[in-house]
Amino acid sequence: MPRVIVWAAHLALPLVGLWLLLSQPGADEIWQHHEAHFWLVMVVAAINVVVGVAMSVAAKRRGDGRLFLVSLVFLAAAGFLFAHALATPGVLIGHPNAGFDQSMAVGLIIGSVLAVLSSLRLPGTITRWQSGLRIALGLLLFVWIVWSLSDLPPLSRQDQIRDVEGPLVWVSWAAVVLYAVAAIRFYLLYKKSPSAVLISVVTSFVLLAEAMVTVTLADKWRLSWWEWHLILTAAFLFVAYSAYVQYRREGSAAGLFDGIALAATNRQIRQQYEKALEELVAALQESEQGAAPERLAARMAERFGLTEKQAEILDRAAAALVAERELSGQLKSLVAVGEQAEVQTGEDEFIRKTIETVRDSFGTIEIALKSDGTLEKLDGALPLTVKGQLAGAVAISDKIRPEVRQTLAHQLSIGLENARLYGELSTLFRQYMSPDVAAALLADPDQAALGGRLVDVTALFADLRGFTTFSEAVEPGDIVEMLNRYHGVAVPCILDNGGTIVQFVGDALLALFNAPARQDDHEARAVRAALQMQDAVREIAEGHPDWPRFRVGANTGPALVGNIGSELLRGFNAMGDAVNVAARLQTIAEPGQVVIGGVTYDAIAKQVTATPLGELEVKGRVQTVRAYVVEALA
Repeated sequence: MPRVIVWAAHLALPLVGLWLLLSQPGADEIWQHHEAHFWLVMVVAAINVVVGVAMSVAAKRRGDGRLFLVSLVFLAAAGFLFAHALATPGVLIGHPNAGFDQSMAVGLIIGSVLAVLSSLRLPGTITRWQSGLRIALGLLLFVWIVWSLSDLPPLSRQDQIRDVEGPLVWVSWAAVVLYAVAAIRFYLLYKKSPSAVLISVVTSFVLLAEAMVTVTLADKWRLSWWEWHLILTAAFLFVAYSAYVQYRREGSAAGLFDGIALAATNRQIRQQYEKALEELVAALQESEQGAAPERLAARMAERFGLTEKQAEILDRAAAALVAERELSGQLKSLVAVGEQAEVQTGEDEFIRKTIETVRDSFGTIEIALKSDGTLEKLDGALPLTVKGQLAGAVAISDKIRPEVRQTLAHQLSIGLENARLYGELSTLFRQYMSPDVAAALLADPDQAALGGRLVDVTALFADLRGFTTFSEAVEPGDIVEMLNRYHGVAVPCILDNGGTIVQFVGDALLALFNAPARQDDHEARAVRAALQMQDAVREIAEGHPDWPRFRVGANTGPALVGNIGSELLRGFNAMGDAVNVAARLQTIAEPGQVVIGGVTYDAIAKQVTATPLGELEVKGRVQTVRAYVVEALA
């Protein structure tokens, strides 16, 4: 706020000076020096023309309507100031006339209209009027100069005491208001997006308003009259100096007046620069030596009118962005490697996925694992450890930051250790329990605690009809061979359908569906597994007519599912009436058949083809059981 007050105080000084001169007529002396007037006005007009033309060129290059209108404000002021200089008495015309008196007032009035228009929200079509407005302003100025120098009426009047008289006074005061409105609106833009050239335009509009006031109130050739010449000089020099300072700072005239441009133009400029930077970044990423990016930077500099220094900054910015993106990609790869370092991932699969994952961000990496006590030597490789012991090495490009390379090696070590732990788990106990149970225990070890929860399950029981009689007639080795052959095809049928094998008891097995993993279609999964199991066993039995056949029963209902046993020895199991009924249905089934309970049938009635057995009495149960023999499942 103090800076704004100081700025406003400085801008008020010209009006204070005008008031002092007008309030003290004796101090407001006449100084009539035509030659000094001519050269002063010509120099100021020339400076203003340079500013206006520079803005006009920038407006045409950017296609910006606001910048174009602001340039016309300065060109109009410069043009009519030039006309004022040419009409100086004793230079090209022997006496003063209205063309000399009123030219600056007319230029300032035209400028005020353009100034307030430039501060408004303009339609995009304004840029189409650039040529027409320039031509109109040029023709008006040309006619004014010719008419004034030819001393033709009404510009031939010679009796004016002031430059502005009659109705033109009211128009002049309206122009002051328009300049004030434009200055306020541009100041609000400056508050949103500060810019040196923008505040210079605000200052110049305020000074043009003060010049309009001075032109209206001052008598010709008095010191107060000379004051508006000085105010105009200050306004134009202020904008020119601001542009010069920005030029020295940026080293280019390409974006000197972008601070005045419309928001849409600035967005377009940012998009162009972003596109240029993206192109440069892409070239940097594709080139290893950097020659191609340098040529591209030169093209970018030519396209956007950048200096050598700015192109150098663009190069550095692109290189920094490439480094940032590379680091970001590397960190993402590290996260992905960490996600792959799961216990359930095999060693070979983990290494293959890791190499694929990091290829884009780290390049090709080489991994060598210790085998038979020896390790292949890799240049610049980092060690991989398992349980604190050297297990391998990984070679990563030395272009990668050392700390990032070390982090990747650490992640690889963790993943390799997990993969080997997974292999040990598979060997030690996965072959002794269902994969679903093993996975659930790995994810949540607390599930190994004694107890359970009530869950709707579909229980599947299967055993061999006539197994006892068969066992009496053959050697134990033949029994084991038969069971292994049968279970070797039966187990995959159950696991492939998402079932969990709870236990093997001699020739029988129990499987659960919907526990521990939840399945919305567990009834259909159980029946499908049973049918597939019977088909697989049938093919084996055709080659061994004397071997007994499986009979299968399945039933759905609530059961207590969990770990049953003691602190020393426990097993995953299910207990409940639904499980008992499944066991009884299995005893009802004939070899090769699948018998299901009524609840199971009702759940898949639209999918299954089955023969009803009616309400059956089963051992150990008071209520009857509705049962069906399954023929097929859609």
